[in-house]
Amino acid sequence: MILNFPPSFQHGSNIFALFSQKQIQEFKEAFGIMDTDKDGIVSAGDLKAVFSSVGKSVSDGEVSDMLSEAPGPINFTQMVTLFAEKMAGDDVILKSFDAFEINGKIDAEMFKHSLMTWGDKFTETEINDAFGEFQIEGGQIDGTHLKGLMVAKKEGEEE
Repeated sequence: MILNFPPSFQHGSNIFALFSQKQIQEFKEAFGIMDTDKDGIVSAGDLKAVFSSVGKSVSDGEVSDMLSEAPGPINFTQMVTLFAEKMAGDDVILKSFDAFEINGKIDAEMFKHSLMTWGDKFTETEINDAFGEFQIEGGQIDGTHLKGLMVAKKEGEEE
């Protein structure tokens, strides 16, 4: 994954400068929920407890896969760094749609052709399934709706 952090971040500056105070507070609250044993580190046991609390059973392998995304123990700063990496990944996805979008609309036939021709080619069935979720009017896909389907809504966006 290519990350688009500001140059200052790449040279070791404060990761917290990338987020608003409100976002940092939300991260603190989330970390407090995930750190079930309150030792300052989100461990395998913490993750299993969090999933269990919402009624989801996860295997040791699934937990291990989640923890492997971090280069070391997941303290608060590391968790914020992981969020920053995920958000940078979302930005790459969102920007990829700009090549197709004109005035908020994406030509459905051109987009379909591109998905079936380049990169990891989609099958006709995959295209039909995906296009069933899109808002299409007059052969044009609503670009904002499509982007919303591809990544989680960002802070401040309306539903």
